[in-house]
Amino acid sequence: MDKMNLTKHISSQFNEEIEQVRNHVMAMGGLIEQQLADALNAIASSDAELARQVIANDLKVNDWEIKIDHECTRIIAKRQPAASDLRLIMAIIKTISDLERIGDEAERIAKVALESFNSAQQDLLVNLDNMGRHVAQMLHDVLDAFARMDVEAALAVHREDRKVDREYEAITRQLMTYMMEDPRSIPKIMNVLWSARSMERIGDRCKNVAEYIVFLVKGKDVRHADDEKLEQDARS
Repeated sequence: MDKMNLTKHISSQFNEEIEQVRNHVMAMGGLIEQQLADALNAIASSDAELARQVIANDLKVNDWEIKIDHECTRIIAKRQPAASDLRLIMAIIKTISDLERIGDEAERIAKVALESFNSAQQDLLVNLDNMGRHVAQMLHDVLDAFARMDVEAALAVHREDRKVDREYEAITRQLMTYMMEDPRSIPKIMNVLWSARSMERIGDRCKNVAEYIVFLVKGKDVRHADDEKLEQDARS
């Protein structure tokens, strides 16, 4: 990031404040990565205690968002940053909002582990776990791209979201079929369905963060752009 001069500023104090905020974003991201991993492990091992821990730790995620948001607001008020410095702060504010929502989705996923499933229903959780591992990798990769301000890595994450959408559609069809065959399973399977939806949303949030990286590095707002235009803007 330093090589792009995005954090170089006439005030050394400003540089230190920006670097601290970036470190806090990565700490928040690390916590959310752990939250998602724990939620998935809680489902895979039917570990109710681990699930409760994920639910309790969501408060820590919320605290991080508030803390970083306040830091960014204070920097804007005190330093009145311009150009790339302001883009960085705006990208951070948007990123932590999406990260907090990923934390919320991890909490919802963990709640599935508090349910009891019969052996046939457990088979459905295997595909849910596969999708969960996919979005967990997306989260890891987009945080790494954010740390390095790597546009190409961000684009790779952005493309992965299409695969997650296809996985979600496949799981939804499978769950619908199961519910039609065994109506008594509907309440429990609906919880699995909502968890699959949470994972799909995590993919969407990771895609959003990838777009913020393009905005920060290239100064171009690529939200709502089609894939072809997004990649053109990111590489121009």
